[in-house]
Amino acid sequence: MNYLENYKKWIMSKEVDEVSRGELLAIQGNEKEIKERFYTNLEFGTGGLRGIMGAGTNRINIYTVRKATQGLATFINLSRPNENKSVSIAYDSRHFSETFAEEAALVLAANNIKSYVFDSLRPTPELSFAVRHLKCDAGIVITASHNPSEYNGYKVYGPDGGQITLETANSIISEINKLDIFDDVKTCVKEDAVEKELFSYIGETIDIEYLKRVTELSVNIKLGRQVSDLKIVYTPLHGTGLMPIEKALSMLGFKDVYIVESQRNSDGDFPTVKSPNPEEREALAEGIKLAKSIKADIVLGTDPDADRVGVAVQSKDGSYELLTGNQIGALLTYYLVSNKNNITSRDAVIKTIVTSELGARIAKSYGASVFETLTGFKFIGEKIKEFEEMNSFDFLFGYEESYGYLAGNFVRDKDAVISSILIVEMAAYYKLQGSTLLNAIDDIYKEYGYYTDALNSFTFKDIDSLDKMNLIVDKFRDINELIKVFPDITIIEDYNTQKRNILGSSHSERIELPSSNVIKIHFTDESWFAVRPSGTEPKLKLYYSAVGSSLNESSERMDLLRQKILKMIDL
Repeated sequence: MNYLENYKKWIMSKEVDEVSRGELLAIQGNEKEIKERFYTNLEFGTGGLRGIMGAGTNRINIYTVRKATQGLATFINLSRPNENKSVSIAYDSRHFSETFAEEAALVLAANNIKSYVFDSLRPTPELSFAVRHLKCDAGIVITASHNPSEYNGYKVYGPDGGQITLETANSIISEINKLDIFDDVKTCVKEDAVEKELFSYIGETIDIEYLKRVTELSVNIKLGRQVSDLKIVYTPLHGTGLMPIEKALSMLGFKDVYIVESQRNSDGDFPTVKSPNPEEREALAEGIKLAKSIKADIVLGTDPDADRVGVAVQSKDGSYELLTGNQIGALLTYYLVSNKNNITSRDAVIKTIVTSELGARIAKSYGASVFETLTGFKFIGEKIKEFEEMNSFDFLFGYEESYGYLAGNFVRDKDAVISSILIVEMAAYYKLQGSTLLNAIDDIYKEYGYYTDALNSFTFKDIDSLDKMNLIVDKFRDINELIKVFPDITIIEDYNTQKRNILGSSHSERIELPSSNVIKIHFTDESWFAVRPSGTEPKLKLYYSAVGSSLNESSERMDLLRQKILKMIDL
């Protein structure tokens, strides 16, 4: 069926609600818009769905959510045919998030699977906790993370509380692909689901247990009361983080907490920011403005589903400097390993392949083991599960450069609630010594080397974007061309072929990670860069890490690297 036939099918279908039908009738004759909405089905990737909200097969709406849930329900029923089955469901502050959550629950109920639905918006990491705590077969969270307001998403979690594995995702996709979006999807009315005890709300009981576990991760439990003058500014960026973070900080004795009022309330329009992305200074602008007025020590901002946190710290001149994800990860690694007694090689720190080596160097210097995974916290979660099943290592800390961090083993995804309390406690720890997080990262650089890290991200919006991104990545597979531009290359890692080529050697090593379309290039001075198409967005990402004996040296090395690479790809 081509896109025009698909478009006509939706307009004529009795299943399509009048609002969606009206939206489609409004684009009649606009072939470009019709093609964009119907030329393909919104892809269920390794974690679920993410896309622009609206009517059409290439949009996220109640019909694409129902279809995805039907595929999940079929997979669960085939996997556990003779047992009681359940799924936890959470949602963030985006438009239609609550509606999508309820629609998913009603499809599950129609398939005889019980849903535990949070009674109001909650962070993604609390959903991960709930899956484990309630011993569910799966979890669903409705969120598009830090994407702009026109997006929403649907993420699926496995029974361990981690994002589903590639194998599970493929099995669910296989079931989804068998379905007609209208004829093959089961649903029911809410009253029937409730009466059959296949739909129930959860909330405060889970909150209490989750926050108890979060606060137990405190390294120095008395710091909140010892450093009573630590001023903290926090913004949830109109998302889900306010309740758990405010409560967790209070439970640990941190009382001098100021919430950014203009961003306190949940709002799917995210009216005070261009994008609710805590990686960007603009997203923290309101928080920094408040911090300047009260001379706060630290500013925290979490994304809408509160799995990532950005940090700004007051410098000597009163301005506020943003820490990078790599810097926060290195600081937290140092704080945890330097304050834990008897670190051994059984203690494990996990990072992704595009994350700076600084945290790894710190962990190894204290005797901990370090593991690498592909990009995406799902792989860190899988590694934690492996440690437990094999009784091989004790998970200490995991992080990625994109502002995601995790300590503890009761959540299996990045957690901005856990991260925020540890970051605040760390700031109090250094303030007690007359220092700051900025001083601390400078001290780390002096001991372990100066690292400058950066990211370039290019968005592709046309239909042929995947082909264009793959062609660019392929440029970096041409070894002869690479050597002409970068004569000091030592290692080329191709994660697609799972080969590590050591230049000057006649052999290659196997990369013991799943295949992924990533190229990573290493240099003689331990600097590197990597090229990777995003797994969740139509974006090409370029990661750079430059190492030097001074900040100026690493920064200059970074600038040169970036110039050469951008010239190569000509974007």
